[in-house]
Amino acid sequence: MVAIIAYLADLLAQTRDHLSNGAERPFGDDFINYWSGAYLAWHGRVNEIYDFQAFHVFEQSVIGAPIQGYHYSYPPVLLLLTAPLAMLPYVPALFAWLGASWYAFYRALRLAMPEGGALLFALASPAVLINALGGQNGAWTAALLGGGLGLIERRPLLAGSLLGLLIYKPQLGLLIPIALLAGRQWRTLVAAGVVAGGLLALSGLCYGLDIWADYLRNLGLLRQAILEDGTGVWHRFVSVFVAARRLGAPVEIAYLIQIVSGVLACAAVAWVWRGRAPAGVKNAVLVLGTCLATPYLQDYDLVFGALVIAWLWQTCGSDVSAKTLLICSSLLLVLPLAASALAHPTGLALGPLFILPLFLVALRMSMDSRVPELRWSASA
Repeated sequence: MVAIIAYLADLLAQTRDHLSNGAERPFGDDFINYWSGAYLAWHGRVNEIYDFQAFHVFEQSVIGAPIQGYHYSYPPVLLLLTAPLAMLPYVPALFAWLGASWYAFYRALRLAMPEGGALLFALASPAVLINALGGQNGAWTAALLGGGLGLIERRPLLAGSLLGLLIYKPQLGLLIPIALLAGRQWRTLVAAGVVAGGLLALSGLCYGLDIWADYLRNLGLLRQAILEDGTGVWHRFVSVFVAARRLGAPVEIAYLIQIVSGVLACAAVAWVWRGRAPAGVKNAVLVLGTCLATPYLQDYDLVFGALVIAWLWQTCGSDVSAKTLLICSSLLLVLPLAASALAHPTGLALGPLFILPLFLVALRMSMDSRVPELRWSASA
């Protein structure tokens, strides 16, 4: 209830000057990018999407007031996936986007929590509020990850199809092929590859190859402006790379640290997925390992943290106490609320310190071959 009230109050503040807060923040925040990209692509104006100036002019015409320099940073495949948004006016499209993504996330969470409790957890997870405030896609990402990983054993082809859709956000799919290869999930791997490849080909057919050239050209500029020199946006990042940069590491050293972290996470994921750990533990190791492997990770992405916690609470090893799991789970849950709040006064990005403890707990649980299934309960 507090989250809903906070979100509605935030939306109301974004109507002071047409559809903005009067300080260059649009109604729905980053959603303006998704709707504008879908609208322009649907109306044959794809050449404007990766043109910073033209895209900015169009977004301001939608909002009716000056806004900050919002931009479209996603590959053209997302234009295909978000095409239905172009059929709705901007404001209804925002509520459809958030409502549909939350419901998809809730259904994925139900897979991870078959004994109940998913509804309250899906509503109360802090990352859900952060994602809604930003008008972002974190709930969609969590739904695809949770649905894909949760259905591997029962419906491997559907699971692979869901994982393949994550091609729109490739930095969060880095370790999925490693896990599927190590786990010998061949049908899921093939299905994911077919769907991802099909989306890439279809985007080229629908929008032409020039749009991919525009996207790749902008990608380098955005990497430098946002990831490497992003002092204005770093407060929302929770990756190892940005943590190193905030500590003063040069770009080259920060990349080296990120590579080391990524290699270790990759090795851990491969080792766990080759073993006989419960599926939930494997899934948790994969998702948490991805958090430590990707340089581009923001607070709204952590909606999938609820899935990680649900997976791990289904399993309780004799060498991992419920109290330890509770503390480490709480750190991951609170991170979306704490990341920005801690970054502003300290100048540091402390996200990895909130993620690593639960990753180590998940690794420890994967080594305990005696783990019994544990039903989700409030007493646990």
